[in-house]
Amino acid sequence: MSESMSTPSESRSLRHRFAAAAFAPVDIAHLVWFRVAFGFLMVWEAWRYLSKGRVQEYYLDPVFLFKYYGFSWVQPWPGWGMHAHFVLIGLAGLGVALGWRYRFSALVLFLGFTYAYLLDQARHLNHHYLVCLFAFLLIFVPSHRALSLDALRRPALRSGEAPAWSLWLLRGQIALVYFFAGVAKLNGDWLAAEPLRDWLSRRTGHPLLGPWLAEPWTPWFFSYAGLLFDLLVAPMLFWRRTRLLVFLSAAGFNLVNWQLFNIGIFPWLALGATVLLFQPRLPRPFPVLWRPPDGAAADVPNRRWHRIVLALVLAYLAFQILFPLRHWLYPGDVAWTEEGHRFSWRMKLRSKFGDLSLLVRDPASGESWTVSPYQHLTHAQYRKAVTRPDMILQLCHRAVADLEAYGYRNLEIYAISAVSLNGRPRRPLVDPEVDLAKEPRTLLPASWITPFPGGPPGRTSASVLPQDEEGEVE
Repeated sequence: MSESMSTPSESRSLRHRFAAAAFAPVDIAHLVWFRVAFGFLMVWEAWRYLSKGRVQEYYLDPVFLFKYYGFSWVQPWPGWGMHAHFVLIGLAGLGVALGWRYRFSALVLFLGFTYAYLLDQARHLNHHYLVCLFAFLLIFVPSHRALSLDALRRPALRSGEAPAWSLWLLRGQIALVYFFAGVAKLNGDWLAAEPLRDWLSRRTGHPLLGPWLAEPWTPWFFSYAGLLFDLLVAPMLFWRRTRLLVFLSAAGFNLVNWQLFNIGIFPWLALGATVLLFQPRLPRPFPVLWRPPDGAAADVPNRRWHRIVLALVLAYLAFQILFPLRHWLYPGDVAWTEEGHRFSWRMKLRSKFGDLSLLVRDPASGESWTVSPYQHLTHAQYRKAVTRPDMILQLCHRAVADLEAYGYRNLEIYAISAVSLNGRPRRPLVDPEVDLAKEPRTLLPASWITPFPGGPPGRTSASVLPQDEEGEVE
């Protein structure tokens, strides 16, 4: 037998050591403080939506909501149901923060926030997707075993430690977000300081940062600093010599983003998650809520259960590694086609804007006419849909369905679009000769999306900031 081949007993030994390391006790403080920060951020997010009228504006006023593939059945609650739903999200976030009926609160938060996220594809924000993932993970992570109402109510639950897999699961999630955000920046436009050059030029009136933003070197600095930060922040937080510097850089990076681009809770969510990567012991107020009671029995290892948990953790992380790479399965530039863009942590990479009109033709009569997208969309939805082919397809299907409700049959519909990517001249995004009424929704590559026009990025007077209607960067 070759020396490089391991025996079955050696393989079992390696598996056992790996499982033992995954369930080794680690300081629970990182999990606890992340739970507290995350829960209160969810309270704030629910309050923002309720207090600023966004529940009504985003989910009740529109006559049409774009749906994620496979989730057309998700519909808004009628009447005051949506407002009550966001109250429930806030209460669940408070339950998570305080550690009250923790697992139930985390489950309600995950289901409630994910339901709201799935209501309208036009409301997609990367950090909302990240909230869904973190809420899901907290259902299983035992971050309530210290500094919680559950630990106060049930002393036997208390522990100053948690299994290593629970900490590394959350660490892996935020590290992958940063890593893929950095990898996505390795493209020609970003390396040419676009679209940051255009965006920052529109912020020169900022009272504090304005003079710096007017300097010609500033977009180059921001582009390359952002690239290096995303790629290096996770590993450098684990190195003692760079830990404090990188943590301060993370704080500065997120605060600058908050000042320049109104991105809601994202800077605070990123900072809260960055604490997971920080190595030193964190403070432990109210020591009685961290210590197990005297005489508490130690957990008895269950190797079969350990193997199941470890397999599920590895499967989740494998999915989070592979799923953001799916855009490589589609032809063309993902920044143009948008195929595989969502859920891939491709954040703040492009400035896209344009115009869209719908041409309807009745083959029976030969009559044709133009339909304005504004008959079905709010202005905010229009701004998102005009640059996203899959949303254009949904809109065309809806327009045809509405007309057929008035007695028309076998209508044809064509999208007349003109879109600019990172300041390039406008080009048709969708083939204007293709009848989109006959094109099904599918996860396969869409042949009716036009090829990427190519050419260097530039600046046009009509470019806009990368924001949705509430000013939050996607």
